[in-house]
Amino acid sequence: MSTSAALTPEIIVALSLLGLTMLLLVTEVVRIDVAAVVVLVLLGFSGALPGVQPLIPAEDLFAGFSSNAVMSIIATMIMGAGLDKTGTMSHVANWILAGGKGSERRIVTLISACGALVSGFVQNIGAAALFLPVANRIARITDTPASRILMPMGFCIILGGSITMVGSSSLILLNDLIASSNKGLPADNQMQRFGLFDVAPVGLALTLAGLLLFALLGNRLLPRVRSATRRPITARTNDYFERVYNISGDMYELQATIDSPLVGMTILQIERSLEFVPLILAVKSDDKITVVPSGKDVIWVDSFLGVMCDKRQLIRFARKYKLRIVKHENHFASVMNAQETGVAEVVIPPGSALVGKTVSEMRLQNENELSVLRIYRAGYVLDDGFRESPLQGGDTLVVHIAWRDLKQLRADENYAVVTDRLDDELRPRKMRHALAFFAASMALVLFSDFQISVSLLFGAIGMVVSGALTMDEAYKSVSWKTVFLLGSLIPLGHAFELSGSAAWISGQVLALLSDVETWELQVVVAILATVFSLFMSNVGATVLLVPLAVNLAAATGADPGMFALTVAIATSNSFLLPTHQVNALIMGPGSYRVVDFLRVGSLMTVMFVAVSIAVLNLMY
Repeated sequence: MSTSAALTPEIIVALSLLGLTMLLLVTEVVRIDVAAVVVLVLLGFSGALPGVQPLIPAEDLFAGFSSNAVMSIIATMIMGAGLDKTGTMSHVANWILAGGKGSERRIVTLISACGALVSGFVQNIGAAALFLPVANRIARITDTPASRILMPMGFCIILGGSITMVGSSSLILLNDLIASSNKGLPADNQMQRFGLFDVAPVGLALTLAGLLLFALLGNRLLPRVRSATRRPITARTNDYFERVYNISGDMYELQATIDSPLVGMTILQIERSLEFVPLILAVKSDDKITVVPSGKDVIWVDSFLGVMCDKRQLIRFARKYKLRIVKHENHFASVMNAQETGVAEVVIPPGSALVGKTVSEMRLQNENELSVLRIYRAGYVLDDGFRESPLQGGDTLVVHIAWRDLKQLRADENYAVVTDRLDDELRPRKMRHALAFFAASMALVLFSDFQISVSLLFGAIGMVVSGALTMDEAYKSVSWKTVFLLGSLIPLGHAFELSGSAAWISGQVLALLSDVETWELQVVVAILATVFSLFMSNVGATVLLVPLAVNLAAATGADPGMFALTVAIATSNSFLLPTHQVNALIMGPGSYRVVDFLRVGSLMTVMFVAVSIAVLNLMY
């Protein structure tokens, strides 16, 4: 396989695959994991083209799925789930509240710092999922708008992913890419693999800079969007409805008479066809009570409906549709019991299978035992007609649900549960086990010669064996979308190197930047990685740019390891748009707009490049 700077058929094919990969990842005409698998298959067929040698040996085509990077990411996701299931994060929330002493700035700093430190050892999207309920609880207790907490926390979690080599997918992947790139470098210019804390000076400096920025300028930069949970509601509203955003009223019972036009209709038909429908929270038919009825449940003669609305609406609705208002009986005591059911907030994460579906379709298919009451999207309440509005990534759903069903929702990758009313599902007795295996795993990474993946898997399987979480929960905690994305793109990075494509591109770049200093070239690489990460996954950007950066460094006499590390760090510089998974996750609960990310993210982006380049050149 040619490694010269000449343009060969192999380089043309590799560049074509690179262009196709970027097009698919940026446009998302298909899901990014599907796009990655498509590229992997095309890579396998590359040797069938006339006059083209295979871009990668056949035995290495699927090596990405068994790589150290993929197994490490799987292990960190499982350990994050174990810490969550044992209630460790509830103790963190209590500690933050005690340390904050009522000061918004102090509370924001503490939760952001804690999130950043955890993100150094758990994937940043996992850390964000862990701290989202913590932030929600703190915002509610302290009466602080969530918009003042979530963005600093989310941004610092992204920054904290650079504290260790297992905090972000890019850094986990880096050592594997270094091993691949070393094959094309001379013996005296081989790169060394990075240890767990080798990158800590950069990550800590970035985190401290982020904390300082929000401490000094956060009051001016951050929007103050008062969460609707803080809006006054009627004093008679039951206690568990106090967490609902702008839903007010009382619980009433209605009975369907033989003359009611609603008899024989399903809940979904009622909601779709009537101009006004109170919130139907429960139905009783033939002595069977259904809490959180699905769209398929039918109203029969003498069926009882547990509804929520104000009294005037109730009277008008009952008269119009010939329903009897039940004054004394209470068939739905459990619905009024905050220990059994209540209102929860969940976010539709990017990549959820529910994106594009409507609430009506969810109810019709009985996807989950929940009833959607409202949708909050980018700071706006979708009220009238929200059941027919297609769901979007980042939407916050306010749902009525039985607490026992919230456990299933928590384990469902299509939802990110914001509400922290899961204490009855936690396993606090297993907290010591989870912490012990987590600490042991980190000790093995630090002080043993085992591969990082083996050390991390020890902690993950230890949490399963000790009962901190079940194996089924461990399977559900893994983002298989990330696994297939990473496993499919790793071979493309290898092919990009082996075909000589990286060397050819580096030659073209050097021709344009022949007179710049090494640090200036490093800044160009960092900016290029930043731009790539805004429009495609940081994994994809790292795979594509590390071989290029290594070849640029080798051609200019710079340290190739330094340039490779620059790429792996800079691909986390994703603050300008809510395209990063962490940003998308906090957008709905924080009621943020895109302009909020542009305003705060622009300063974060400049700070990130300046601090990371300065520390890299001072410390390495």
